Amino acid sequence: MILGMGPLELVIVLGIVLLIFGPKNLPKLGSTVGKTVKNIREGMEEDTKSTKDEVTDAEVVNKDAE
Repeated sequence: MILGMGPLELVIVLGIVLLIFGPKNLPKLGSTVGKTVKNIREGMEEDTKSTKDEVTDAEVVNKDAE
């Protein structure tokens, strides 16, 4: 089960997507979705890294103040 959908629901959704976008545009659509997911993941990792850096900087400042 993917996203709480069974095999029949997945086939129906894929059929509708095929009807809407057509077989020629599906590779473009897949590529675009893949790039978007990659960019979102990179942004989330970057945000997590900057947050960790800020916490580390704050700890260093607090130790220096003592």
